[in-house]
Amino acid sequence: MSGIVRFYRASIGKKVIMAVTGIILSAYVFVHMIGNLKVFAGAEALNHYAEWLREGMGEPILMPYQGLWIARIVLLVAVGLHVVTGVQLWLMARAGKPVGYTQKKVVPATYLAQMMRLGGILIGLFIVYHILHFTTGSALPEFVYGDVYHNVIVGFRNPLASLFYLAALAALGVHLFHGDWSLFQTLGLNNRKYDMVWRAVSAFIAVAVVIGNALIPIAVLAGFLTLT
Repeated sequence: MSGIVRFYRASIGKKVIMAVTGIILSAYVFVHMIGNLKVFAGAEALNHYAEWLREGMGEPILMPYQGLWIARIVLLVAVGLHVVTGVQLWLMARAGKPVGYTQKKVVPATYLAQMMRLGGILIGLFIVYHILHFTTGSALPEFVYGDVYHNVIVGFRNPLASLFYLAALAALGVHLFHGDWSLFQTLGLNNRKYDMVWRAVSAFIAVAVVIGNALIPIAVLAGFLTLT
């Protein structure tokens, strides 16, 4: 146990945790995006998929209820560890540079790191809003429990809500690209030979998630997706 604690306290340990949780979260948002695209198949397809997630996930290996809550707990732990270790690494980096500079030179790596932090905050706010919007319905007056298709259409009819989703998706895309590419380095899987491969993989995941999810509010605003 003491070895695990020492590993976690070291910066490399925190980076490994960031990488592992990043893999879990990247896989989740990619699979979630694929599921979201069922909206284009119509109300019955999307609502049936949502019902399967609520009541049939995990069969026959796990009981449905157990499968859903195991997935939720894993995601919750992954998000918590990702955020906490990210903040701790940022504080460690600041502590390593206690003396301010008279003239601050912004380099691409520093700028990208700042964008990652700001993007992380925006993504965090988005997650909270997304839960209130489409899960609990607290931020959607016309929310109908169990009718996911209806909620999606009504929710994205609001231009401000759609614009916020699109802004959060842009931040998520940057976060996914840089984060996924970095995790290959952290886990020792990257080198000059494979750098372009991992960059391409990271770019594909980021672009697919952003475009796939962005198509939904855009289609609603354009009138392509409707309730009738």
